[in-house]
Amino acid sequence: MNKSEILLLTFSDFRNVKKKKRKPFRSARQNMIIPSIDLIKGHAVQLVGGKEMKLDAGDPRPFAETFRVAGEIAVVDLDAALSKGDNKAVILDLIKIAPCRVGGGIRDVDTALWWLNQGATKIVLGTAAVPEILSQLPKERVIAALDAVHGEVVVKGWTTKTGKTVKDQIVELKPYVSGFLVTFVEREGRLQGVDMGAIAELAEVVGKEHRLTVAGGVTTVEDVAKIDALGVDAQVGMALYTNIMDIGSAIACTLKSDRPDGLYPTVVTDEAGKCLGLVYSSKESVVESVRTLTGVYYSRSRKEIWHKGKTSGDTQKLKKIEVDCDRDALRFVVEQGGAGSFCHLKQRSCFYAADTGLTGLMNTLESRKTTAPEGSYTKKLFEDSALLKAKLVEEAYELADAKTKQEVTGEAADVIYFALVAAAKAGVTISDIEKELDLRSLKVSRRKGDAKANILAEIAMKE
Repeated sequence: MNKSEILLLTFSDFRNVKKKKRKPFRSARQNMIIPSIDLIKGHAVQLVGGKEMKLDAGDPRPFAETFRVAGEIAVVDLDAALSKGDNKAVILDLIKIAPCRVGGGIRDVDTALWWLNQGATKIVLGTAAVPEILSQLPKERVIAALDAVHGEVVVKGWTTKTGKTVKDQIVELKPYVSGFLVTFVEREGRLQGVDMGAIAELAEVVGKEHRLTVAGGVTTVEDVAKIDALGVDAQVGMALYTNIMDIGSAIACTLKSDRPDGLYPTVVTDEAGKCLGLVYSSKESVVESVRTLTGVYYSRSRKEIWHKGKTSGDTQKLKKIEVDCDRDALRFVVEQGGAGSFCHLKQRSCFYAADTGLTGLMNTLESRKTTAPEGSYTKKLFEDSALLKAKLVEEAYELADAKTKQEVTGEAADVIYFALVAAAKAGVTISDIEKELDLRSLKVSRRKGDAKANILAEIAMKE
């Protein structure tokens, strides 16, 4: 657990935190399971051995809504990989739903950069995973896909043998990528289990500075737990689509507890990262939470699973579950519903009575859309578009002219206030804005950012 989570524990819980042995290296992003969405003609599909169509699961978007609770998902454009068209439009939709590592048919630098600029968290290159191309891409955003049949790398949609071993390719490509995806083609889609010995050997070759993901044959949650214990992520497809495995169970299977009751301290935050409270989870409550995509925890007093808001109406939409590096604590990211109260004292958080900062302001504006009294300034802004536009322009000019720290602080606050009024009026949330900023931060190609000529002329006239 990190320091902020430890501070949230009660004193009795703190005493139970024992000094642990050093765990296997893990990168900052705690994936453990990477759900895979393979696309053909806009549908989520599963193939056996990369050739035989096993199932057509239809629209991939609902799967992305569920899969995102585990973190990144892998999206593979099989049409592009086989040069039979592409699924760009669908993938762009999926990127807006969940963080996506995108692969399939990315064979040149321009295509790779295009996907990074569209918001792919990472790109996965197979045939094009060669130093000449990789050296022109941001290493931290690139994964080399090594598809192997009995240890020999195959390319071009698994149709061409290269004569190279996976281990040799890993060593050669390490300087150019942040991680590797190794697919055991002979096991892909066959639900035959995994070769733990082979995975352990690859983990040693990959080392601590890179992340390894394996695919092919991952069938049970026990497979996921064993792979996770090696510090490796499991990419799973067929087992999820055939209901042999579910995301909740896959997350729960990696958890460990040193508490007498076997529970896991769970920090609950909103989408902005503000802490709503500390609760406890069991493996069963984690599974139920993912199944329902709601906040479900374990009540220590009643000794049973607790559906948040079932009686009060203050339900939660589950957005993401994060497991800490030691696998003994959780963070639930939720959208708090109902009256917005998490605490039993009818306040948003157990740690403070009211929201502050941007989240607090936005919540106030949202409520004022329907409750602001006649004649109030906020109501005028909501109803008079010309007034709001004028204030946005006026305050932006004043911020641009501000000189001292105090002036800049005040004018920036004014700009933010009127900007959030415009957002609330349009039904835009803080979370929507943050998601847009996050997507923009993933761009690797930037516009020049020059000001428009008419704006420059207007400023010149004022000066």
